[in-house]
Amino acid sequence: MAPSSFGKRERERAKQAKAAAKRERQQSPQPAPPEDDAPTTAPRGAGSTEDLLREIEAVHQQFEAGTLSYEEFEATKADLLGQLPVD
Repeated sequence: MAPSSFGKRERERAKQAKAAAKRERQQSPQPAPPEDDAPTTAPRGAGSTEDLLREIEAVHQQFEAGTLSYEEFEATKADLLGQLPVD
């Protein structure tokens, strides 16, 4: 096969995995907002790191359940890990 076919397939798999992770996020229960008006002590951007870690966990669960192939799992996991901020 031509290299472009492989690249196209990988992009499509990554797109499907991203959509599955988004669906998983949307279907999971959201935590209740704090009852008081006190500001949170979490540093700015901590929510995005937590979201990425939840997405990685969801991808692991999908792989273990058999809904993702190994290649899709590795590509999605690598993409998500690449988005994590490094201190």
